[in-house]
Amino acid sequence: MSFFSQKQRMGAAALILAASTILSRLMGLVRDKVISWQFGAGSEADMYFAAFVVPDIINHLLAGGIMAITIIPLLSRRFQEDEDDGWRFFSCIFCWMVVASLLVTGAGMLGAEELARITAPGFDAAQTARLAFFMRIILPAQVFFLCGACVTALLYMRRQFRVPALAPLIYNGCIIAGGLLLPWLTQGMDLPAEWELGGMTGYCVGVTVGACLGAFLLPFRVAAAGGLRLSPVFRHPLLKRFLIMALPLMLGQTVIFLDEQFMRVFGSLVGDGAVSLLNYARRIMQVPVGLMGQAAAVASYPFLVSLLTNGEKERFDQTLSAALRASVGLIIPCALWMGVAAQPIMGVIFQGGRFGLAETVASTPLLQIMLAATPLWILYMVLVRAFYADGDTLTPATTGTVMTLLALPVYYWWAVPLGAWAIALTSAVSVSAYVLWLVAIWARRQGTGAFAGLLSLSGRALACSLPAGAASWAAQYGLDGLRASGTLALPAVAHACLACAASGLAFAVIFLPLSYRLAPGILEPVWRRLRRGRPQGQA
Repeated sequence: MSFFSQKQRMGAAALILAASTILSRLMGLVRDKVISWQFGAGSEADMYFAAFVVPDIINHLLAGGIMAITIIPLLSRRFQEDEDDGWRFFSCIFCWMVVASLLVTGAGMLGAEELARITAPGFDAAQTARLAFFMRIILPAQVFFLCGACVTALLYMRRQFRVPALAPLIYNGCIIAGGLLLPWLTQGMDLPAEWELGGMTGYCVGVTVGACLGAFLLPFRVAAAGGLRLSPVFRHPLLKRFLIMALPLMLGQTVIFLDEQFMRVFGSLVGDGAVSLLNYARRIMQVPVGLMGQAAAVASYPFLVSLLTNGEKERFDQTLSAALRASVGLIIPCALWMGVAAQPIMGVIFQGGRFGLAETVASTPLLQIMLAATPLWILYMVLVRAFYADGDTLTPATTGTVMTLLALPVYYWWAVPLGAWAIALTSAVSVSAYVLWLVAIWARRQGTGAFAGLLSLSGRALACSLPAGAASWAAQYGLDGLRASGTLALPAVAHACLACAASGLAFAVIFLPLSYRLAPGILEPVWRRLRRGRPQGQA
């Protein structure tokens, strides 16, 4: 366990998390490719994706997704002042999380049928029953996610990033293995008919197994090897303060969190396949967001907390500004190229099996619409952690809840009648408006130091990307013309691969020299890291 127990500095942490994010996203795409090949954009896939609505909401309500955010500042200060009492506080949070997760998950399993009717109102009776079955398999995973989040927060506080980086890889690997192996393992077994182990059932089983192994058992073992001290404690003076910080995040239903859930709920009202198409497009959109935003945000947060704890406001602004510029500057060219090459990208990743050309064409505009909001997604992921590091969990929660209430009628009365593209557009607009609102609040309270040079860098990144995007489109259009004329006869997936390569090369040939001359700050962090050859500063 010594390898996993090593501590990392911010640069090394960002690299570890970035590498993990890349591998996790790739595995996620492999998982979705297997699902799309087997089930396409049909009813079975719709039910699988819809089965995550209730578990995700439970995870959010019990603060599993933000556990590291709320615990780290309090634990850091408590351990500095009194280590023994710090362990008592940690034990108190962990014990309550075990109890709460078991109770809420159990209630969800008992009421699965009714919850299925609420979360997928467009499904018929048979689909609703199947959805409830999937929910009962997936719901126990939340116990492992939530309890594991407490332990992961401890690892983040210790600046041990390797295990949190490995967890999503184990999780995705178990989902793929479960989906492929369960039907084979249960062949010839005399099982109750109501278990229905065909279809997407194996993937659901993989979700719970992956959560157990990756999100809980491995972090727990590493934390225990490093001196984890747990005891049955249910009362502590800091518990009230923790709840005050956590409750806004637990109860605030922001459009960021509910974005994916809205696509599933309102997509079920559009018709068969809409949930899957929106989900597949969103998966692709989240790849660059995760690669360029999540790693920077997660890695920077413990350091932002530490700087504020030590009263170093100027360094805090510098760290936040560097994280914003590095991530936003890269996402703009990436998103523009992906928008131009959206159809071949969807073709390469998903087309095949039961996911045909019609599904590829239908999902392309959904991806393009979602990509337009990716710079705001990146901005949110970094900026919201600055709010949390400053001890303000209320502002992001309340503003996000207000935006949710404004978006709901738009989804139901405008987007659903128009179809999946309108749902994607409502998502992009509501998320963008929410993030810009947070930017305005931060600037008014804390000043604009964190955003110094960000608008200028974004403009220069866009100026370099537009001609590169035109070249990318021309390369792709030329290949499509050759194929239409019969000059270039390739299978659909091979042609999509060639189109992606040609458009990407054309984009790079134009963008790289332009950015080197007009916006060197965009790629400078990348070049600097490559020149170093390997991560520096590891403990």
